[in-house]
Amino acid sequence: MSNNKRLFLFAAYDANGIIDDALMFYIKKLSQCGDIIFCMDADCKGTELNRIKKYTIARMGCRHGEYDFGSYKRAYEYAKKNKLLKKYDFVYMVNDSVFGPLHDLEPVLKQMESKNTDAFGLVESRHTHYRHIQSWFIGMRRGVFMHKWFDKFIMSVKQQPHKYLITVLYENKFTDILEEHGGTWYCPFICRGRSVYNNPARLFKLGCPFIKKMSFTRHNGAIGHALYYILNKCTPDARDAVLSGANHAYTQKYISWLLTPNPFAYITRGAKYALKKLKG
Repeated sequence: MSNNKRLFLFAAYDANGIIDDALMFYIKKLSQCGDIIFCMDADCKGTELNRIKKYTIARMGCRHGEYDFGSYKRAYEYAKKNKLLKKYDFVYMVNDSVFGPLHDLEPVLKQMESKNTDAFGLVESRHTHYRHIQSWFIGMRRGVFMHKWFDKFIMSVKQQPHKYLITVLYENKFTDILEEHGGTWYCPFICRGRSVYNNPARLFKLGCPFIKKMSFTRHNGAIGHALYYILNKCTPDARDAVLSGANHAYTQKYISWLLTPNPFAYITRGAKYALKKLKG
């Protein structure tokens, strides 16, 4: 690994336990920035895990039903058990709910780390009375990931009856507990409401190196024009990886329909979506 001051706890999911080309691309690029412990919330065969062996220091794949934080927990537990944590200056929790990176990730990591906050993430969710770090890319300094409160927090993760509770009990709670212990945090990108899904072109233009996968299914395909724009502006290898992953996730037929160069198609889709919303 080129840079072992960082450890990435990588959470992934695929219904069939497949490591597709997009996930492989993400892991390969991430491994250039630090070490990776990979955990998939699916029964992933050894032959699949072996595909990423040279890019990771540990790999595991078993269905646990605790979503991304359950995978973060297992990756953290492995690092703790093997006394790896003290080797690193930064520990990141990242997941595969995104496609990318769309461009070089290292400068973005250095930017976040240079702020000297206790924790940081790529995107801040900002609501009227509440702010938190979105859990798909969170970084921490030693003062956080070596602290007793973080160990207690991450080891408390368990299966919940509703996915909404994962957000409340873990994603939101991480920021809450960090602040309760006097911790500071920073995110270079701020998103209100669902704009992280609904306005990917804005984030890309600001320098965000990822697209949320959910953008590909939003607003009756009206966001396709933004995705089409991004894919024609990002690096060619990233574009190929994103398209391969999108075809795997949503079918090639759907992606061909979604990413049409015809601007009138997007206007029609947007109008249909707006009409549907008005009808309730």
